[in-house]
Amino acid sequence: MSAREDEGGPGPVETTEAVETIQREMTVFARRARAAAGRLHPELSLVSYTLLGHLEELEERDRGGEEGGRGEGGGCRATDLAAHYALDKSTVSRQVSALERAALIERRQAPDDHRVMLLRLTDAGRRILAQVTGSRRTAFRERLAGWPAEDLERFAEYLARYNAVATAPDWPPPSPPSPPSPPSGASAE
Repeated sequence: MSAREDEGGPGPVETTEAVETIQREMTVFARRARAAAGRLHPELSLVSYTLLGHLEELEERDRGGEEGGRGEGGGCRATDLAAHYALDKSTVSRQVSALERAALIERRQAPDDHRVMLLRLTDAGRRILAQVTGSRRTAFRERLAGWPAEDLERFAEYLARYNAVATAPDWPPPSPPSPPSPPSGASAE
């Protein structure tokens, strides 16, 4: 018997069912988010929207002098974006190239190291991001309109908690070691 069962918490079957439901619903959520991103702005994928949002956040940090800002008027390297979102560098490179072709971002030399190119939002990028963000907020508000305030607060808390664990430096945990192979010549009975 687990400690959770002792405390009257859910047993292994209920926990397994809950985790399966969460996994299934998160997958549906991700599919809908990708599809909605295309409807909100056809040239702006969910990944592109996320990258633009991160660049805007860095600009705001720099303007406000917050920790995490680079002190360079916003912007970051493409490799920083890849590391932040745990994306492959080639994926970020493709997204950055598309955003640059669409004139939503620009590359500028870092003031402290002219070998480094920083990505920054353009005015057009800020406008598109504001438009899409407004549309997304409206869609979320409409979808959640019937929810009581305490449910919204709890849901927001759970999502923040889930994402905090998923973005922790030690996530994902190491895989358990594989079981040892039987000695050669031994039967696998």
